[in-house]
Amino acid sequence: MGRPGHKKQNKASIVTHDVERFRELLARFQPLLSRRKPTTSLEEFDAEAETLIGEVFGETSDLREAYEYATMGEAAALLNMQEEAQEGGAQDTHRESLQQRKQALESCVVTLQTGGAGRSPLANACVADYMSHDVRSVHKDAPLKEAGRLLQKWKVGSLLVDDGSRYLGIITDTDLSRKAVAKGMDPNTAAVKSCMSKPVISIEDDQPLSLAITLMKRKAIRHIAVTEDGTIIGVLSVSDILRAYAELAGLNAEGQGEDDD
Repeated sequence: MGRPGHKKQNKASIVTHDVERFRELLARFQPLLSRRKPTTSLEEFDAEAETLIGEVFGETSDLREAYEYATMGEAAALLNMQEEAQEGGAQDTHRESLQQRKQALESCVVTLQTGGAGRSPLANACVADYMSHDVRSVHKDAPLKEAGRLLQKWKVGSLLVDDGSRYLGIITDTDLSRKAVAKGMDPNTAAVKSCMSKPVISIEDDQPLSLAITLMKRKAIRHIAVTEDGTIIGVLSVSDILRAYAELAGLNAEGQGEDDD
């Protein structure tokens, strides 16, 4: 017969060990974040990180999904035809993706430390709490270059597409990079409607954030329109979801999530 508290002690030891594993991973990630020469490639690091998160929290856990979202990265600014601005935009989006990876790993550490392993930090979160209330749009006949310019101007990852009276679809930075650039479309003449995704996928603002994540994953999208009684009032993006993970796990912009290179 084991000693009283023996199982509890073993569980605490496992948690401590898992925390150290994540901290070691974060230490190895720092060279990638601070532009020092890394000991491993980003692809190899991502594979190792996703494996560890899966082992500790489960292959289908919210935290595993959070890291996967971070690795997808935003592709904004690829259609800015000014070479200098395009290069800067690519650097900014890559940097953002790296910061999101770090944020997701830090969320794992805090979740373990607060006894949250096995439960979702988003359990009580609502779409309205983390959505963006700015509804940005572009006309369906506008050239792709204009969509790229507006994405940069407003620092967003998607624009709703309208015909002057109603929303027809949505165009994202990923649409621009994968559909337009990859297919060699001329951004000065090709219209937004040629690359937009339709119809507009939406979710009501009072729905659980976890439901939005499930819907976005099932539809393979990174941005979803948010409605109130059927009327679009905002947009929820992967970046918003990662911010929710960070906040609900106890991180903040001035604390552990701050870049220290």
